[in-house]
Amino acid sequence: MPDNNSFLATRRGKLTLILLCCVGFMDFVDASIVNVALPSIRRDLHFSVQGLQWVPSAYLLTYGGFMLLGGRAADLLGRRRVLVTGTLVIGIASLIGGFAGDSGVLIGARLAQGFGAALMLPAALSALTVSFREGTDRHTALGVWAAVAGLSSAAGVLFGGLLTQGPGWRWVMFVNPIACVLLLAPIFRLIPAERRAARDLAGFDFPGAILATGGMLLLVFALVKAPDQGWGSGRTTAELIGAGVILTVFVLNELRSRNPLLPMSVFRVRGLAAADLTQFIAFAGFVSMFFFVTLYMQNVLGYSPIKAGLAYLPLCFAIGFAATGAGQLLSRVGTRPLIIAGAVITAGGVYWLSRIPVHGSFLTDLLPGMLVMSAGIGAMFVAVATAANAGVRPDQAGLAAALLNSAQQVGGALGLAVLSAIATARTSHLLATRTPAPEALTSGFGRALLAGSIALAASAVIAFWVANTREQSEAAPPAPEPEPVAPGSGGTLPPF
Repeated sequence: MPDNNSFLATRRGKLTLILLCCVGFMDFVDASIVNVALPSIRRDLHFSVQGLQWVPSAYLLTYGGFMLLGGRAADLLGRRRVLVTGTLVIGIASLIGGFAGDSGVLIGARLAQGFGAALMLPAALSALTVSFREGTDRHTALGVWAAVAGLSSAAGVLFGGLLTQGPGWRWVMFVNPIACVLLLAPIFRLIPAERRAARDLAGFDFPGAILATGGMLLLVFALVKAPDQGWGSGRTTAELIGAGVILTVFVLNELRSRNPLLPMSVFRVRGLAAADLTQFIAFAGFVSMFFFVTLYMQNVLGYSPIKAGLAYLPLCFAIGFAATGAGQLLSRVGTRPLIIAGAVITAGGVYWLSRIPVHGSFLTDLLPGMLVMSAGIGAMFVAVATAANAGVRPDQAGLAAALLNSAQQVGGALGLAVLSAIATARTSHLLATRTPAPEALTSGFGRALLAGSIALAASAVIAFWVANTREQSEAAPPAPEPEPVAPGSGGTLPPF
């Protein structure tokens, strides 16, 4: 930790923040950049319709499955070491994927990309929270990080359209090796090396690592496959029950382990569990918005890949602007009001989008809802990230970052699976009644977006309920002991 009162005010602090945000941007973009390229990938590599879904899903599977292990590895092995390893994995996997000659190689490359991102992202976010003091510096840094996280989903669709219609879909993969080479030197220069004592690694919880990774992989796999297999199918039920059993055994193992992968004491940090739950529910409604609006623009309005990508450009700027403004408000109002207000505003924007007509217009039917939604999600991203990292000890920063991002990934996977089922059921029903395809598709997309807005509204209710419950418990005697604050913190923030 720098001795300066404000590390962010120094040149090194600014460069560190830029570097870590670039890492996060690359990882977040990789989750959505292939979506617009899917038709071209299918033609070139002869994917089946069912197999094509694994191009985006393979990344999410290992990304969510290995996130907890990646976060704990950053705490135990050193953030720079894990960050460099993840960068190399993504760069090599992307290069292989770009030269893929068949579907199996591309899916394998996407699986490896997700694993690399699961190492990089928690290491980068924990490095950010440790580098910047709690208070104005950290609020500003997390505000910029949240702005990057918010706009990256839209930027992924934009870049995917530009690259696919320009040099070709393979450049969706080839951009990563170039970015990784550019990142390596700054990582070694700006992120300090950490020496880990042998006792930090003694008795490492290998059973916990296997159980956590296996349970998360099976859970994400079940959620990804559920729309095709059917939610009521025996296979889906068995997979979900199996994941629940494995994760339950994992928790029991952690309670008995001397050096647990997931120390349960981390949940004593005020705001962490509430922030994770809010992130989980909110992302179930938010991530799906990009999927259905993109399908609506291309399959109903007839937008080209590049036009669909450019349609998200205003969204990128709006999210960045909202997140930056929210970072400045945090010290005045705290995280709780921003989370609740952000969730309500985002729900309103997605509800607006749910009313899309068959012969819609970008300016009147899409842009207003996108701008409203972006204002809310920008503020919510900043507040949730701040609440989840406030008061976390430096030696658990990677774990806290992994928990927050696991909630995000699993929530997004669950939301997409459930909302896809809602959209498909509605569209299939209308097609069976001889409703024209554009009307049937639009109605299905609208029904799914409506469900997404309800999920976002529910996250606001959950945030309000948790906050109200906490206030009541704090008012009742005896007063609880104050939670420890991270060493070197430069200020306090109202709890979530």
